[in-house]
Amino acid sequence: MKLTVVGGGSTYTPELIDGIAGRRTSLAVDEIVLVDPDEHRLSLIGPFSQRLLEHAGHPAKVRTTTSLEEGIEGASAVLLQLRVGGQKARASDETFPLTCGCVGQETTGAGGLAKALRTVPVVLDIAEKVRRIAGPDTWIVNFTNPVGIVTRALLQEGHKAIGLCNVAITFQRWTSALLGVDPSTVELEHVGLNHLTWERGVYVDGVDRLPELLADHVEGLAEHIGIDGGLMRRLNMVPSYYLNYFYNHDAVVKKQLTEPPRAEVVAAVEKELLDIYGDPSVVTKPEQLSQRGGAYYSEAAVQLVHALTGGEGAEKHVVNVQNNGSLPFLPDDAVIEVSSTVDANGGRALPVRPVEPSISGLISHVTAYEYLALEAARHGGRDRVANALLAHPLIGQHAIADQLADELIAQNRDLLPWVKGN
Repeated sequence: MKLTVVGGGSTYTPELIDGIAGRRTSLAVDEIVLVDPDEHRLSLIGPFSQRLLEHAGHPAKVRTTTSLEEGIEGASAVLLQLRVGGQKARASDETFPLTCGCVGQETTGAGGLAKALRTVPVVLDIAEKVRRIAGPDTWIVNFTNPVGIVTRALLQEGHKAIGLCNVAITFQRWTSALLGVDPSTVELEHVGLNHLTWERGVYVDGVDRLPELLADHVEGLAEHIGIDGGLMRRLNMVPSYYLNYFYNHDAVVKKQLTEPPRAEVVAAVEKELLDIYGDPSVVTKPEQLSQRGGAYYSEAAVQLVHALTGGEGAEKHVVNVQNNGSLPFLPDDAVIEVSSTVDANGGRALPVRPVEPSISGLISHVTAYEYLALEAARHGGRDRVANALLAHPLIGQHAIADQLADELIAQNRDLLPWVKGN
C-alpha cells in the first residue's frame, strides 16, 4: 500500500509515522510519500521518518517530493494535514479578532473563518488532482482544520473523503487512565460538530461510567478541560475543551490579551523539533513532540486508514461524516462528528439518541455558520464573509462582523484567490 501525506513537512508527521511503525501487522504500508512545498522541512522530516520505521523494524520506505502529482500517483489513501499560510497566518488568526473583543482562535470565530477561506480552495484543488491522478476510489482522510467545513467541501464535490480529529481519542485515553481500564474497552457517546462536541456517555463493557467520572473525578476533568465542574454536572455531560471559547468567552479573551498567541509557542516548539529531526543519531519520537499538539493523532489516523483500505468488516470510529438524519434538527448534508461504522465504503453515523436542548441549539447555530463559511470559501466576496461572521454565535453583531470581515480580508489578501491582485 502506498500512503501519501500532503503537508508531510509538518512536524506532526513523525507522530503519524510512529503510529504506522507500531501497527506493522494490521496496516500493510510499504511506501509512504511525504508531499510538501518546503524542501528544507522535507530534508529533515523524511530521513527522520525513515529512521523511525527502521528502528521499529518496519519495512516501509519513505519518499519525499514537492510535486503533488508525483506524490499521489498510485496512492491507496491520501492524508491531508496542511496549513495554508503557515504559522504566520495562524498568528494572525489568533490576534486580529481580539481588537473587536472576540476570541482569537484558529478553528472557531473569525480566525477559524479566515483559516477556512484560505484552506478550502487549496484542498479542493488537491482533491481534484487526487481524483484525476490516483483515481476516484482513493480515500482522502482530512485532518486539516477546520475539519468539519473542509470535509463538507470535499463531500459536496463527491470526493471519497472522511474527516478526522484527535479530540475523541484523546478523551478516551485520558478517561481510561482515570478509570483504570484498558483504552480499547472505552466507548464514547460523542456528539456534535468538529471542535464543538460533548461526551454524553463513557461506556466500559456496556456500563456507562460517566456518572462516576462526574461524581469522583470532576475536579480533574475541570482542570484538564478548563470548564467548571459544576457546569458539567448540571449538563450531565463533558464538553470538549473547545467549548471554553463559548462557555467562557470573555474570560478567554481577557487571558489572550495578556499572553503570547499559541502560534508563537508552536513555532518555538517546531524549531526545536526540526533541530532534533535533523540529528542522525535520533531514532525514536522525541518527548517534545507532545508539546506540538495532536496527541494520539497517529493512532486515530492509522486505525481509520486500516478500516477504509484493509479492515476486516466494519469498525467503529469517531469521525466527521454526513449527518443523513442522525441529528434530525440538522440538514442531511451537514457534517457531524459522532461514532460511526467505517469500512471500505466509508463512514456512516451510528444512531444518536435525542440531543438535549441545552446543546442542540448551539449545534444548529454553528452548523448555519459553517454553511455560510463554506459559501464564502467557495465563492468569495466581502459580503459573504461578513454574513458568515454575523451568523457565528461568538460574534453576532453586524458592526463587529463588518469590521472583522474587513480586517480578515486585509490580513489574508495574498492568500485568498478572489482578493489577490485586486
